[in-house]
Amino acid sequence: MILEFLIDNSLVLLFVVAGVGYPLGRVRIRGASLGVAAVLFTGLAAGALHPDLKLPEILPSLGLVLFVYTVGLTSGAGFFASFRRQGLRDSAFIFGALLAAAGLVMLVRPLLAFSAGASAGLFAGSLTNTPALAAVLEVLGQKGIEPDAAVVAYSMAYPFGVLGMILAIAFAQRLWKVDYAREARAVEAVETVGQRLQVRTVRVTNPASGRMPVAQLCQHHGLRVVFGRMQRAGNLSVVSGETVLQVGDLVSVVGTAEELERVTECVGEMSDVRLENDRSRLDYRRMFVSNPAIAGHRLRDLHLPNHLGAVVTRVRRGDVELLPNGETVLELGDRVRVLAPRDRLEALSRFFGDSYRALSEVDILTFSLGLALGLCLGLVPIPIPGGIVLHLGIAGGPLVAALLLGALGRTGPLVWNLPYSANLTLRQIGLILFLAGIGTRSGFAFWQALRVGSGWGMLAAGAVITLVVALGVLWFGDRVLRIPFGTLTGMLAGLQTQPAVLGFAVEQSGNDLPNVGYARVYPLATVAKILLAQLLVGFVL
Repeated sequence: MILEFLIDNSLVLLFVVAGVGYPLGRVRIRGASLGVAAVLFTGLAAGALHPDLKLPEILPSLGLVLFVYTVGLTSGAGFFASFRRQGLRDSAFIFGALLAAAGLVMLVRPLLAFSAGASAGLFAGSLTNTPALAAVLEVLGQKGIEPDAAVVAYSMAYPFGVLGMILAIAFAQRLWKVDYAREARAVEAVETVGQRLQVRTVRVTNPASGRMPVAQLCQHHGLRVVFGRMQRAGNLSVVSGETVLQVGDLVSVVGTAEELERVTECVGEMSDVRLENDRSRLDYRRMFVSNPAIAGHRLRDLHLPNHLGAVVTRVRRGDVELLPNGETVLELGDRVRVLAPRDRLEALSRFFGDSYRALSEVDILTFSLGLALGLCLGLVPIPIPGGIVLHLGIAGGPLVAALLLGALGRTGPLVWNLPYSANLTLRQIGLILFLAGIGTRSGFAFWQALRVGSGWGMLAAGAVITLVVALGVLWFGDRVLRIPFGTLTGMLAGLQTQPAVLGFAVEQSGNDLPNVGYARVYPLATVAKILLAQLLVGFVL
């Protein structure tokens, strides 16, 4: 009775699977959880009950497009930045590890007689990458091959794809007796993203600090701080990049604890005065960036000190507080902390927009144009040596288009990026639609693989691939490239595109180095796994 009802009412089935799977994914066992991927396993369990208990094919396709496009918009700037300076070495390292993983799949395939779909699904599952699985399913569909084997292999390999990486980190850090605190101190330039920002008042006593404007002073000494208020002869004013400090000035400075110590040594001495508490003439306010006219522009191009006598001292993006500089590009949804004369705050509020309601709205024009561009890009044939023709498809096309548009930010009046909250919501909805769809559509085949025993071979093969890749990356990165182990664990989580592994790495290190490593390689790993998964299908068929 219930099964017949669910078979006839696909939307009810969708929300039952999502409603059961999502909270299950939040259950943590020894610090790790499946996250939203639990929706996939709930869908598999539901689909195993009856061969007709599955969602329409359009739902996972729609979900996939929404998911990869929103991920690409968020990752665009970071993806292209990863090819600069040291990031180029790290990107090449991670790409080499992914090639090695693909090679392991090719070695395992003839031993266990895996099909093309199962081999590619094994690759995606052992490296826990859902967009890669989506790309595989699309290629198989274009060739008229049933996708069940790929989903089954992915589902078998996925759980240990999370657990194996965590076990590898735990084993390596114990074997090599890693001192996370010592290596963090040894890293001279740790990015301030994600670190706690503080404010301090400094008295200027060093005459040398007045030989150049504040902007040049920071550049000359490599100071990653923001100057806020300045008190000179009893008068308060906002510090701009052109301000020249004088002996006896009191200045408030925002930065991490380490950077505040450096600027104090450079400029003068710490003062007991708390300039930030004096709001009689200068005041601060948190404001949302909801005005499309300023989104996508660098802070220096807004000329806030000259036009409105203001300075942005902090930028909050999602749950992360950033220390801004002149090159910081504002995005819709950012919450900026602005210091300015009290009578300018209302004008600044209108300038930034400061509308929470506007942040929940999506610019349908740019969103639709970007998706249409990505879907068209996915149809373009890409010939490679050997007579193989690849298509980016509905997984890769929107992702590549979103990476380009996300890095571009805006084109004239068109703002391509979405507000952070809207992006996150669409991404989550898209991923749930995709996972619930492919789970229910492959659940019956998954159950059959468990019954006849072929699924256990996939599980074992996935565990081997995960452990070999994880231990290989940790050994080569630590012993050969001499990457700090905290950064290396974040890079491993980025290779795996797995937040659960990143959470474990951050917990173990107690500092921000894993976040730095994760952000450095995550975009490249996402794109590379999509392309390699398609190549695996092409070479095996």
